Amino acid sequence: MLVLGSRLLSMPVMSLQTGTKLAEANLPLIDPSNLKILAYNVSGPLLGNKKTLLLVSDIRELGKLGMIIDSSDEFVELDDVVAIKKVSDLNFKLIGMAVIDETKRKLGKLEDYSVDTDSFVIQQLHVKRGLLKSLSETELLIHRSQIVEINDTQIIVRTTAKKLAATPAKPNQLSYINPFRSPAPQTDNRN
Repeated sequence: MLVLGSRLLSMPVMSLQTGTKLAEANLPLIDPSNLKILAYNVSGPLLGNKKTLLLVSDIRELGKLGMIIDSSDEFVELDDVVAIKKVSDLNFKLIGMAVIDETKRKLGKLEDYSVDTDSFVIQQLHVKRGLLKSLSETELLIHRSQIVEINDTQIIVRTTAKKLAATPAKPNQLSYINPFRSPAPQTDNRN
């Protein structure tokens, strides 16, 4: 199921063992190489002051109550998992990144994204258009298959515009073709 990433922010983290709220999910830790959410920063009165994470592999279910995990033993500190620490050190922030196409045309800024709740892989980017474009289009959806590159400042996506070869028109020739008018008169073949 696809869910907006913003809906998962401030979501309660519930314990299956005790049935109580253990923490609250904050910012996700996203791997920029494959746009997979690896963990969520969590906070709460039971956790203390250290940077505490909830690995998405430890989430049993996403429901109306929130993220459901077995117990508070599922929480890890940032320094406990080396691979997570490396991604965290990148300080990658997806929201707010500029989105451009291959021709360097600015499409807008990333406002939100859709996440597959089974795999926690980001499937769609929700791009807020610029001021002039927002008058005719409110939002642009980009599927992950259209992404060409992600760097520190921008996301480059495949362009959908086709390049047309320019052919100059002759001065006395029409520059359009009327599909309803044939170049030669048709004969009537009715019997």
